[in-house]
Amino acid sequence: MSKIALVDDYRNILTSVSMTLEAEGFEVETYNDGQAALDAFNKKLPDMAVLDIKMPRMDGMDLLQRLRQKTSMPVIFLTSKDDEIDEVLGLRMGADDYVIKPFSQRLLVERIRALLRRQEAVAGDATGAGPETKVMVRGQLRMDPLRHAVTWKGVDVSLTVTEFLLLQALAQRPGFVKSRDQLMDVAYDDQVYVDVRTIDSHIKRLRKKMRGADEEFSAIETLYGIGYRYNEE
Repeated sequence: MSKIALVDDYRNILTSVSMTLEAEGFEVETYNDGQAALDAFNKKLPDMAVLDIKMPRMDGMDLLQRLRQKTSMPVIFLTSKDDEIDEVLGLRMGADDYVIKPFSQRLLVERIRALLRRQEAVAGDATGAGPETKVMVRGQLRMDPLRHAVTWKGVDVSLTVTEFLLLQALAQRPGFVKSRDQLMDVAYDDQVYVDVRTIDSHIKRLRKKMRGADEEFSAIETLYGIGYRYNEE
């Protein structure tokens, strides 16, 4: 049973969404502000967090920033319809997905299940020997799906589930272009709609993290109007 943390200062959302998630077989923990959630997460992390952006004491952006200092746990943002800048900023800070209020609870459940499936796909079967579970080395890049571990020139790089899947898809075939549509298929289930700016935001965040390990990192190339490719270094 996956444990989902739901963080929102609106009690009606906490009550209704937690009932829906529990009916779907999830274990749910609820918090009405970011600080309360952070205090609990410091003791034990859930499998995933669903965060409202605007909350008292500590908002969702601040909470995400603190979480990303120590964990790649999947995070979905709840954001208002008029807060487009929050959606993009949240993705660039390391959120895996976002859902716009008011939202269908069925849609939120689908997004949660999709993220959990992606997390399982990255981890793979610890006893498996398929290509998805083998360590991949591409020049200075080393990716270990079983450990969700990435190094560049021997330096550890902490990636979210989405970032890991995108980098893995690009690095599997160096020199070959992946369109944004192809990358969306890698990172999201067919029934989950995202637009191209979501992929672009994840790629920008991915590049920033890789440049934290090596400021001259340039292995991910943008082909404007086409997509991205990985150039082995």
